[in-house]
Amino acid sequence: MIFPSPGDDLDDDALVALYAPDRSRPDVRINFVTSLDGAVEINGFSAPLSGEADKRVFRVLRQHCDALLVGAGTVRNEGYHAVRLDAARRQWRAAQGLPTYPVLVIVSGSLDLDPGIHALAAAPVRPVILTHDAAPADRRAALTAVADVVSCGNAAIDLGVGLAELRTRGLAHVLSEGGPHLFGALTAAGLVDELCLTVSPQLAGAGAGRITAGPLAPAPVGMRPAHVLLADDSLITRYVRAD
Repeated sequence: MIFPSPGDDLDDDALVALYAPDRSRPDVRINFVTSLDGAVEINGFSAPLSGEADKRVFRVLRQHCDALLVGAGTVRNEGYHAVRLDAARRQWRAAQGLPTYPVLVIVSGSLDLDPGIHALAAAPVRPVILTHDAAPADRRAALTAVADVVSCGNAAIDLGVGLAELRTRGLAHVLSEGGPHLFGALTAAGLVDELCLTVSPQLAGAGAGRITAGPLAPAPVGMRPAHVLLADDSLITRYVRAD
């Protein structure tokens, strides 16, 4: 069943309500866009897959989250800017008792990040970088000037420990926008609660990777549909854990 019915339109308030998280418990929500034939990008970037309907959902998901979790490779490749919201979304968050902006959280084992990039240097609230004890000390020192650098493991990042750290900071509702290796690692660790997936009406052809990569999950994770939307010829889906 498609919801809403074909021909019905959801206004912004209805869309915000539809994507509201359950604030009685913490969760991790993943957001991705893919082509009809499973590509995660076109010519190296995800933006060509995203239409206006997908962008509306993208903005709503950021409006709801406490923390925006992203891999360092995606920050570099997609040219991430500081996480900012428009005035209406900031006012909405204030009315809900939420901080004005979500916190940007970057996952990086190598700490190969320039402290001067816009995402860090121009952030409206201090970002967090999740890394491990073996990360280069000089890069850690440089990044400490613009972010809280937190170790979550000895020689590799333990994402479960990282999420627990975020929750001690009051960041219970985490939105991840990728990349594929981070999605794969979260899945393998059993940490994915929800997937928001837009299927773009394009055939990208061979060559591009999938939306997930990296370690194998010990077993498939059962999901069930929460809703399915059809807009601008894109299929916009939301799945939650079945257990």
